[in-house]
Amino acid sequence: MNYEGTIYRPPSEGKSLILQVTLGCSHNKCTFCSMYKDKSFKIKTYSTIESDLKEARGKYSEVKRIFLADGDAFILKTEFILSILFKIKELFPECERVAAYATPKAINLKNAEEIEELYSNGLKMLYMGIESGSDTVLKSVNKGSNASEIIEAGMKIMATDMKLSVTLISGLGGKKLWREHAIESAKVISSINPDYLSLLTLIVDNDTEMARKIKNNKFIVLSPAEVLLETYELITNLKVSNCIFRSNHASNYVPLKGTLNDDQKELLAEIKKYIENKNLIDRNQLRSL
Repeated sequence: MNYEGTIYRPPSEGKSLILQVTLGCSHNKCTFCSMYKDKSFKIKTYSTIESDLKEARGKYSEVKRIFLADGDAFILKTEFILSILFKIKELFPECERVAAYATPKAINLKNAEEIEELYSNGLKMLYMGIESGSDTVLKSVNKGSNASEIIEAGMKIMATDMKLSVTLISGLGGKKLWREHAIESAKVISSINPDYLSLLTLIVDNDTEMARKIKNNKFIVLSPAEVLLETYELITNLKVSNCIFRSNHASNYVPLKGTLNDDQKELLAEIKKYIENKNLIDRNQLRSL
């Protein structure tokens, strides 16, 4: 396989065949992110992608899932994605699901008919990083989309049969904007009502613009207890249905999971238990990263 640079994928794609169809992220300007700083965005040639698929077919007797990397494969033109999906269907008839990362901008560049065509040819799921629902926070981290654009993108996918998994980042507003970050994020998520919601916790790499802001006291990182208060505020304000919620990533201080809003009371009770007993939080401070 012709992998270039570091490869990233969602935790749920751990058993998937990773097919790199682009290099890097089409935006790649978020102040908190260092994932694709080692490469410039580039679209791989179809011949290279086809070669990788043929090589994988020779290595693996069965491939049920394929993930299209890197950071924003959905930015590719619909016709190009379809050509990849056709080749996947030809070489891996047993494949049940193809998935990809997608920025709000990439989704909004496609119409409903294009999305449905991609779905019907195997692209069953998209992962969209929302990060925050606050326009103030989104602008401060240079996300490249505002809340209304994110809602538009999310609702566009949810209007189809394609599954949508979205992520938020706890602590992204810092001490100054933690409550706004929680409440406005809840509004965006409630408007979209995605199939899956994942909550990560901010971890700042030293080689990022946000790290420099922290060093210059222009951004104050939340403590573990403050992260939990923010999470409590977020879940309190969510109004969704049949949304599978996960906050059990290696970055998180406390593992949480459930279905919202069915398990809202139980999740809030669990968070409150940790907030009221700092010793429990202390034992979870050494995260798995």
